[in-house]
Amino acid sequence: MSAVLARQAQVLADTRRWLERAVIGLNLCPFAKSVYVKNQVHLVVDFSTESETLLNTLEAELQALVQADPAQRDTTLLILPEALSDFLDFNDFLGQADEVLARLDLDGELQIASFHPQFQFAGTQPDEISNFTNRGPYPTLHLLREASIDRAVEVFPEADMIYERNIETLERLGHEGWAALDVEAHRTPS
Repeated sequence: MSAVLARQAQVLADTRRWLERAVIGLNLCPFAKSVYVKNQVHLVVDFSTESETLLNTLEAELQALVQADPAQRDTTLLILPEALSDFLDFNDFLGQADEVLARLDLDGELQIASFHPQFQFAGTQPDEISNFTNRGPYPTLHLLREASIDRAVEVFPEADMIYERNIETLERLGHEGWAALDVEAHRTPS
């Protein structure tokens, strides 16, 4: 197996482990399990490091998602393992990502959520456990259909309480419990 394919396999395995153990396992997103078990989550790894290339990939994935049958592809995770390791750079990039969404006239149809290994809410310290609700193994853009969100909210009417419930879950879990989940990025052996 080539080094690139081995690295891609590791990134995908890390992302799936995070989805299964943290996002679904801790029920951080009550909507994730359904689409994940139906294999409707499309995972894309982009090893690019240049913003322009990443934005081109984002544009292609947004267009592919909007054109795909939701029963086949309900959502996309665009994983960027080699780019935007600094959270502030990633946060700046999200503004550019939203500009692509607007330029494609997909506002209201799709939205972009984000996860980052160093995610930090404004007004918090980096090591506060509340930040871990949005921490993933790699910088990741989650491309979501607005219609899917609307359907999920109908089933889970207290969706506005998810954020608070997630913080409570992580406070009970603590840093040791989070570490025990083993949902950080792993390096492919050289």
